[in-house]
Amino acid sequence: MTDGTVTLVGAGPGDAGLLTLRGLRALEAADVIVADRLGARAVLDQLAADGVALTAEVIDVGKTPGHHPVPQNEINALLVRHARAGREVVRLKGGDPFVLGRGREEALYCEAEGIAVRVVPGVTSAVSVPAVAGIPLTHRGVATAFTVASAHDPIEQLPGGSDHTVVLLMGIGTLGHTAGILARGARGADCPVAIIEDGYGSGERVTVGSLGTIAALAAERRVRNPAVVVVGDVVRLSSSWPSGATHRSLSERSEMKGPAAPRSLSDRSETKGPTAPRSLSDRSETKGPTAPRSLSERSETKGPDRPRSSDRKTLQP
Repeated sequence: MTDGTVTLVGAGPGDAGLLTLRGLRALEAADVIVADRLGARAVLDQLAADGVALTAEVIDVGKTPGHHPVPQNEINALLVRHARAGREVVRLKGGDPFVLGRGREEALYCEAEGIAVRVVPGVTSAVSVPAVAGIPLTHRGVATAFTVASAHDPIEQLPGGSDHTVVLLMGIGTLGHTAGILARGARGADCPVAIIEDGYGSGERVTVGSLGTIAALAAERRVRNPAVVVVGDVVRLSSSWPSGATHRSLSERSEMKGPAAPRSLSDRSETKGPTAPRSLSDRSETKGPTAPRSLSERSETKGPDRPRSSDRKTLQP
């Protein structure tokens, strides 16, 4: 008998509309679907409600905090057993299987057993859930890098200040401890924080505050998992942030940090106010039309995204 294959499929944050076409095709061709709880089950339920007929047997191996009814080693063995029986197996995982999803662990186990493995990436909740709240992880003049971490990781080693965005997954249970550690670092207690609960779900809710206030706000509102925590100045760009409040500009932050390194001509041309006299060759270059801006640059100049519908529940600091 010819062995089947195992396909790791990212289900995204729990909205079937964000499942990739390749992921859908893998589900339709599967004999067995081994599904996680977060994201995966919601996608399967939505597909069924939309009339998508999946003939595969569905095996639920979902975990809840502190309760793992099917240990990881049993999940690994389950994948191999069904593939060895000649079945096409889909391992359906929430978000992206390779972003804090233990996807490569499962693939390595299958490969060591001689089972072929394919990977279909998914839309990670680390990016998509902040987006639904109008929070970009990077934004020109505000943040140029981000880090995704589990709250169980040693967060005191996270780099940067408030201009380096931090996204914490599985972080509600340790929120007070996490916020305290980050507040004592370069970010400070006033660094903005957002918690997005049940992103794309019926219980979607956004709570905003600062590292110094977010733990108390979360306790007051009884914030629960699943939730994504975003830390950094980009939170101020959300429609959930108090109206009239703005993010600190790059120039304001550079003044607080001391003199900045010399900038290029293109950087200087973007700043406001008179500039120092330039050479004749410099001035002649500025007379022609400016170079077209990229789509991403144009979209950022339009300002914060239009607020989402009024049914969003938010709390302002």
